[in-house]
Amino acid sequence: MNIQRRVSTGHAGLDQVIDQLRLGDNVVWQVDAIPDYADLARAFVDKAKQDGRNIIYVRFGHHAPLFEDKSGITVFNANPEDGFESFTTTLYAMIGREGEQAFYVFDCLSDLLSSWHSDLMIRNFFNIMCPYLYVLDTVAYFALRRGAHTNTTIAGIRETTQLLLDLYHMEPFPCVHPLKVWKRYSSTMFLPHQLEEAHARSITSSAEAAALFSDLSRGSREEDYWRQILERAVSIPDSQKQAQEEMRELLITMLLGAQSRMHDLCLRFFKLKDLIRIGQREIGTGFIGGKSVGMLVARKILRAADPERFSKVLEAHDSYYLGADIFYSYIVQNGWWALRTRQKEEEGYFELAPEFQEKLRTGVFSEDIKEQFWQMLEYFGQSPIIVRSSSLLEDNFGNAFAGKYDSVFCVNQGTPEERYTAFEQAVRDIYASTMNRDALRYRLNRGLSDKDEQMAILVQRVSGDYHESNFYPHAAGVGNSYNLYVWDDQVDPTSGMLRLVFGLGTRAVDRTEGDYVRMVTLDQPMRVLPVHPEERLLYSQHGADVLDLPKNVLCEKQVSNIINLDLKADKRLFVTPDFDTMQRLRERGHATKSVPEIVDFDGLLRRTDFASTMKSMLAVLADAYDYPVDIEFTINFDRDGAYRINLLQCRPLQTRSVGEALPFPEDAGDRPCFFHSHGHFMGGNICQKIDYVIYVRPREYAALSSRDQYEVARLIGMLNHKLKSHSVLLAGPGRWGTMTPSLGVPVHFAEIASVAVLCEISSDGFSPELSYGSHFFQDLVESGIFYVAVFSADKENVFSPTYVIARDNMFAQFMGTDPRFSDVIHVAKTTSMCVYSDVSSQGVLCR
Repeated sequence: MNIQRRVSTGHAGLDQVIDQLRLGDNVVWQVDAIPDYADLARAFVDKAKQDGRNIIYVRFGHHAPLFEDKSGITVFNANPEDGFESFTTTLYAMIGREGEQAFYVFDCLSDLLSSWHSDLMIRNFFNIMCPYLYVLDTVAYFALRRGAHTNTTIAGIRETTQLLLDLYHMEPFPCVHPLKVWKRYSSTMFLPHQLEEAHARSITSSAEAAALFSDLSRGSREEDYWRQILERAVSIPDSQKQAQEEMRELLITMLLGAQSRMHDLCLRFFKLKDLIRIGQREIGTGFIGGKSVGMLVARKILRAADPERFSKVLEAHDSYYLGADIFYSYIVQNGWWALRTRQKEEEGYFELAPEFQEKLRTGVFSEDIKEQFWQMLEYFGQSPIIVRSSSLLEDNFGNAFAGKYDSVFCVNQGTPEERYTAFEQAVRDIYASTMNRDALRYRLNRGLSDKDEQMAILVQRVSGDYHESNFYPHAAGVGNSYNLYVWDDQVDPTSGMLRLVFGLGTRAVDRTEGDYVRMVTLDQPMRVLPVHPEERLLYSQHGADVLDLPKNVLCEKQVSNIINLDLKADKRLFVTPDFDTMQRLRERGHATKSVPEIVDFDGLLRRTDFASTMKSMLAVLADAYDYPVDIEFTINFDRDGAYRINLLQCRPLQTRSVGEALPFPEDAGDRPCFFHSHGHFMGGNICQKIDYVIYVRPREYAALSSRDQYEVARLIGMLNHKLKSHSVLLAGPGRWGTMTPSLGVPVHFAEIASVAVLCEISSDGFSPELSYGSHFFQDLVESGIFYVAVFSADKENVFSPTYVIARDNMFAQFMGTDPRFSDVIHVAKTTSMCVYSDVSSQGVLCR
């Protein structure tokens, strides 16, 4: 052994027992008295000072400081209340800065339990720090309180550390018992030794050893600290109100999160028994995440407001929650923490995300977590389930993360092994979705890139029923307590709106190519969007998302092919015969035996109190939140016509008010303009100055290959990045954000998030989709983007592209010359242009 790699403990006797320390050693002391650990730490530091070492004391514990004399020591204060990731990342970065051969003393790691409430996270912390310290040739002291941790935690730390020593408090001298000393051995090394003033005395006599240790306990806990708290909560008698209240507040902090507006809602509505029930259905430990909290608190709010009314219509749930600690454990146990740390840094934020995402899709879970997964799947049997993201920041005030992370349906058919494999991969895929570019851009744009964003998961039984070989609910939708999408002054925005679909709700939350949903204004449920009667069938739902049980997949089926199967309910609640279309077909010589049916939910809205129930439900939730809300739900009917609503999600709705009426140009129809239209806009009353217009020319865009159309989308993203400090109007054919280039420009929302006005134009076979309430529109609202759809074929509208095209095209100036695209994308400087809108008259003008 190179003498230069040897390091003294500062206690000659202990040096003799363990053959000194080595550079790279992590030394873990299991103690029953912190002062004994402090004495040994001071001896270690005093010798290190004499040797001129760089010494860092990491201070975070609740116990008294280990050092009174801090001369020659750098004290690094860290706050575990900031959360595991922030705490660990901060220390990891500090250790990197201090470099090689620094010497560290850490406060007692057991004190982290009061902040993280989890043995697992302490083990994860150590398993991140220990290898890093070893690689840097440091020497580090750690302490654990004996009996404070589970056997699994101690075993994990024993496996990782270089030295593990029991330190017993005895009089007059403490006793040390080495349990692991890596790459060192002597015939007496692993005996107990009494540390006298200058030497160590080995205890070799069986009688003396028995006398010393017979009354001592070396035991660990079988139950994790987290589970112990839950057991204590269950055992508190009703007579101990103060103890119950303290436990209630502790469980809210452990399960649902720290101080925030959502935390305050939880304090108002959750009882201790509610929290115990949540904890008993959690797999792993840690927060259950924003989506789970929103769903649970919304149900409590409704039942508290009107128990008789809402209890009758709310469908029960039996969800499970995968605690956020599993996410970090998955990363740590698979050896990816260093990669995650580099990805969080500015230079690696986007560059390293694909590599990290691929690893997240292929990792391995611990045996303990696997066993809990199995038990949950056995509980659900072959019932379909949905595995949903529920990150710490998701569905909170100010940050909806709408559509940014994945949700995965598990149809849950096949052998137990096949069902388990599908579920485990669904969890991995949701973890991997944290590295989606749109999610990363969203976090960056909203100043969240450095926030602790663990991914918890909500596992829900899919709401619905078996309909022959398919599984789906009768209807599903999205509800907003404030209607942002008023199309005339007769619509009351404060009454709210719904976006309804037949089948699974995936079509309600996402734009579906070539299909439409039923919009319901809750003040006037039978009022429909201003569509020509001949186009009612065209602008309605045609496909339904269902779970195909024999094929074990989520798929689309035509409503016309499943509506006449056994629905176990009256189909007239969901569809209406379209006699007008049938008559027109016959007049044109098209014979038809069956009457076409429109998915319009007229029966549901006319014959039941569903609309008034939803209006009340949204009003109650908005009142409790003191903020507009956005919900997801399903509806299921029985054969007697009674319905149940399954409230799947509730979150604060990022909104902008209609705003004060602004002067609308009186000469709107008399002067040249880019467009002048009636209705089909979102964003209230505005007078928005426009610095640049980016116009994608429909005919030229349509002539491109599909590959080049995707290239146009990427160029649009680059242009918007270059112009992000300016007010930009982005106009183009059909649907922005579509996945199908033949229907519009397939941009990612992150590529257009900085524009001021987004305009969709019907032209040359392209048509806008007014998918109000979808994730895409949630993004528009959160970003404060004004939206308008211009139907150029409507004779009442004016659309004049020459108003923009006549100006110099600055595309080449920004992007270079490319003959394929300079005629497709026109960038015009428009310093005098404005967009005006007036909700009362439903006029919108750009000139």
